[in-house]
Amino acid sequence: MKITVVTKVVASKDQVSCDLAGAASILNLKNSTYYGLDDVGNRVWELVTEPKPVSAICAAIMDEYEVTPDRCEHDVVRLLEDMAAQGLIEVRG
Repeated sequence: MKITVVTKVVASKDQVSCDLAGAASILNLKNSTYYGLDDVGNRVWELVTEPKPVSAICAAIMDEYEVTPDRCEHDVVRLLEDMAAQGLIEVRG
């Protein structure tokens, strides 16, 4: 599924995660695979604990990190598409 800035996303219920000193470790309960995220990825992960449009996630990342809007949108959308493909998030509209 194509993710855009108006798409809403939320963490899947079929996972568990924990913060590891600023990084994230996520276990997909359906396929027993672990995934790791660096500090920026962890921040995106924190933001998807509640349903949120991608535009809100990008706004938060741009407020907290030095990144251009185009680069932020590209990188966040790509990360979310990877998470969706792995079943870690649900895409809503």
